[in-house]
Amino acid sequence: MRKLDQRGIGAMEFCLVAAPLFILMFAIFDLGRYAITMQSLRTLANAGARTWMINDCYVHSVMKKASPTCAGDPLPSLAEKKAVAPMIGGLSPTLSTTTGGSVVTVTASVNFSMLMPIWGTTLNSPSASTTIPF
Repeated sequence: MRKLDQRGIGAMEFCLVAAPLFILMFAIFDLGRYAITMQSLRTLANAGARTWMINDCYVHSVMKKASPTCAGDPLPSLAEKKAVAPMIGGLSPTLSTTTGGSVVTVTASVNFSMLMPIWGTTLNSPSASTTIPF
């Protein structure tokens, strides 16, 4: 019986195992980045809501049992946002407030791009919001 040539089998096995391994590794890295960004957005939304509540227009409006009239970004500068949520990195998050019914909603959002194309565009615009009753 003739023995088969076994040269190159190790390299072929490495190629078969390496592709799924690297895809899994980069997918975990990508989801980790997304989780950190979401946590930073939650922190930013909470800090924006707190700043908005401490602001005079909210306190005086609630004491008068009227709808708050504050509008705009509670943390207007990028430096203030980075001080609250430093894990955002080089991204520029936005804060917005909406008043509806008897609640005020502060929403933090950012344009985020995933490294792996397998996610599509589903996770490219994360946002977190905090609701304040009055």
